[in-house]
Amino acid sequence: MSYKLVEIFESLQGEGRNTGRPCVFVRFAGCNLACPWCDTDVRERFSMTLEELLAEIASYKAKTVVLTGGEPTLIEGAPELIAALKAAGYFIAVETNATVDAPWLQFVDYVACSPKAEFPDKIELKKANEVRVVASDDRAVEFCQRVKEIIEADDYYVSPCDHDGEIDFATAKSVLSKLDGWSLSVQLHKILGFR
Repeated sequence: MSYKLVEIFESLQGEGRNTGRPCVFVRFAGCNLACPWCDTDVRERFSMTLEELLAEIASYKAKTVVLTGGEPTLIEGAPELIAALKAAGYFIAVETNATVDAPWLQFVDYVACSPKAEFPDKIELKKANEVRVVASDDRAVEFCQRVKEIIEADDYYVSPCDHDGEIDFATAKSVLSKLDGWSLSVQLHKILGFR
């Protein structure tokens, strides 16, 4: 079995409750959505066996691994990867679009989901550690309220939309002013200029 990948790199978590935590990011290829504003190229660039992937992750210092994408809940061989990372002592976080409630998610340490307002009927995930909704306009208020009814989480975040490098804090602030129990999460890596 091989894992289809876009990139693997070490950096700091840039958003949500774990902002600032050193992490190894494993970006898997492929996604089941086609968001019109998506800025992530999810085409497969290379593949690795489980052993090769574990060796690559081990070559970095960070002991937190973030499985992201694309959409990581679609990957084949996820249970084997999770078991191997757990055995090696890693803290495992997953970043998902909430469209797949994969059974193996219960074995990871942290689930961050970012449901998309463009696909409100595709939300399948019912529980996460944190929810992040990108506020592209004021319609995000109604979507956030709906998401909170569907997904049980410890933290709910509104993230400002990035329009060609300009971060729209005004819309995020407006949306937050109409919600209860939501906080602002920025993509710190974009503001500070790191990956």
